[in-house]
Amino acid sequence: MINDPANVPAETIQGFVQTFPERYVQVKGVKGVRVKDVKDKVALVIGGGSGHEPMYGMFVGENLADASANGNIFASPDPNTIMQTVLEVERRKGVLFVYGNYSGDNLNFDMASELLENMDISCRTVRVWDDVASASRERITDRRGIAGAVMVIKVAGAAAGAGLDLDETCRVAQKARDNTFSIGAALSGGTIPGERKPAFSLPDNEIEFGMGVHGEPGIRRMEMKKADEIVDILLEKLLEESGIQKGEEVCTLINGLGSTTLAELYILNRRLIQRLSEKEIIVHHMDVNSYITCQEMAGASISLMRMDEELKKYYDAPCYSPYYFKK
Repeated sequence: MINDPANVPAETIQGFVQTFPERYVQVKGVKGVRVKDVKDKVALVIGGGSGHEPMYGMFVGENLADASANGNIFASPDPNTIMQTVLEVERRKGVLFVYGNYSGDNLNFDMASELLENMDISCRTVRVWDDVASASRERITDRRGIAGAVMVIKVAGAAAGAGLDLDETCRVAQKARDNTFSIGAALSGGTIPGERKPAFSLPDNEIEFGMGVHGEPGIRRMEMKKADEIVDILLEKLLEESGIQKGEEVCTLINGLGSTTLAELYILNRRLIQRLSEKEIIVHHMDVNSYITCQEMAGASISLMRMDEELKKYYDAPCYSPYYFKK
């Protein structure tokens, strides 16, 4: 139920800020969202392509991001959008960018950072590269950012909200990023507004492991499995790549990719709880929801964040947006 496919990102933002006018405003002239009440602290600005709602534009709020610069469907925001978004929320204490590790986002955020630095606005960047299926550990900076961005933004927002300076906020966010690992499984592709066919297709009886949130290829395709088997395969890869072992403490996220029901997500989480308990890995907190979606893609991902006392402090801090909050 849309109007012009080209207007979907802009109309989504308009509808969001009009629904919550007491909390949010649209950045003038661009596809950006910011908090209405801008605080005197390090600014956390996130962003990326539209089509993953509620990420990124709806992860703006109390102890979360101060603003989000948004592009078209699956396309990075341009440098001007990023700059204009920053200029509405920065308070001369610096800006931390957090976004997924994709070439377009990297290029445009870096360009915006250079322009902002020329205006004497200090910038730092944390690129989220949690997708263990997308590159080897030796090439970790080539990995994609997927649902682990939720956890990194949560920690970074709390660190900025606690009054840390720019370098310390960046350090904490990097620590969160470096301890976050994700992998997903897709059953079908998402449909881009205006397109007749999905971004990719799978036979009805097949599942792809390691698929990216834009339809990027995974690491293997096989016949459809039961939910418990899917979790076992994904968790085995996560533990192998992360090195998380018996006695360590983690936070977890089961993230739906768009068309997967809550019933399915909780069935997956049920198995995850069972397997982590058997492996004597301590669960600090579990989350189940659809935060980073892909235009009706069927499937889900699992994210693990290895915790310590510092990360727990910021992860547990209260935060609020209409689609992600902690008390």
